[in-house]
Amino acid sequence: MMLRGLAFNPKILHFSPSLPLFSLNSPSFSSRLPSFSGRKNSILQAQGLGFKSENQLGTTMDLGKEVPELNRNLYPPIEPYSSGFLKVSDLHSIYWELSGNPNGHPVVFIHGGPGGGTSPSNRTFFDPDFYRIILFDQRGAGKSTPHACLVDNTTWDLVNDIEKLREHLEIPEWQVFGGSWGSTLALAYSQSHPDKVTGMVLRGIFLLRKKELDWFYEGGAAAIYPDAWEPFRDLIPENERDCLIDAYHKRLNSDDMEIQYAAARAWTKWEMMTAHLLPNEENIKKGDDDKFSLAFARIENHYFVNKGFFPSDSFLLDNIEKIRHINATIVQGRYDMCCPIMTAWDLHKAWPEADFKIVPDAGHSANEPGIAAELVAANEKLKNIIKNGGP
Repeated sequence: MMLRGLAFNPKILHFSPSLPLFSLNSPSFSSRLPSFSGRKNSILQAQGLGFKSENQLGTTMDLGKEVPELNRNLYPPIEPYSSGFLKVSDLHSIYWELSGNPNGHPVVFIHGGPGGGTSPSNRTFFDPDFYRIILFDQRGAGKSTPHACLVDNTTWDLVNDIEKLREHLEIPEWQVFGGSWGSTLALAYSQSHPDKVTGMVLRGIFLLRKKELDWFYEGGAAAIYPDAWEPFRDLIPENERDCLIDAYHKRLNSDDMEIQYAAARAWTKWEMMTAHLLPNEENIKKGDDDKFSLAFARIENHYFVNKGFFPSDSFLLDNIEKIRHINATIVQGRYDMCCPIMTAWDLHKAWPEADFKIVPDAGHSANEPGIAAELVAANEKLKNIIKNGGP
């Protein structure tokens, strides 16, 4: 249905589960169109125009009741109050840290890559007075040891590590937050341990399907970023370009460390140059950091060559039923080149109960203003549900 002369709030496109889709095209209407989200019976109303989902005919929201404004601003930087290493196998030890309120509601941050590691800014998505914030570096990433190691490093090893960390910290259940590869691992963990998850916030959805890898590593995103693509492609001789992931795998596992480093820099820079809607020089410089690049590129490539260690291409979508009951928000940048919106859309269709928010002026990174605002707001909504029994 097309409503000409009307528009959604330009900061967010919000799909609620019971609402048919509208195309709303003029910015003049944005200030008059509030978004109300609910789990089962959502309603979209424009004051004076009376749009209403048919599922709400008997349960119309009381417009006289004030809906609390959610904070959308990042919280100030904080330092951990505790940190350590957990030995999760004979070979691997993972770094973990705690910040925020020691008695607060636990939330675990699952970083991207795989191989990306955590950073101090990851703590700022959460209210430190309410949340007990848990960050950890996955096997081979960040401060975890051994660095850039691929031995005994699979999705299911990481799922087990998250459980071991939860038990080590004596946390009965926790909120799960993850973006990009972090969304993949968050889904895999939550589907394996749904009884331990109180809520989910997912961003830049990546399900590690063949069509997603082909888009980014076999020429799809290259149509938008040819200047970034050609140095990535040209490291590989023409006779090996039929599968660039395999060609890079050979070099990232070479006996010659200089070959490894050269491949790692090219692999990392390609992703960093495409991660923001507007170029971010600080992010791009990560491609010149050999220590970061080696773990990032080797571990990513290892997982991609092995198809995420999933038994089927659609494994995570096929198991949504296990987490359908969990309060969740999906945040997706419209112009995400690394994890294109087609994947978030597929997840939304499989899981319409989750709130789905498209940020129209953003790419992939969690640090882009529009995405960061929606991630904070999603955490605030879950906080209110825990505190008050409602959004």
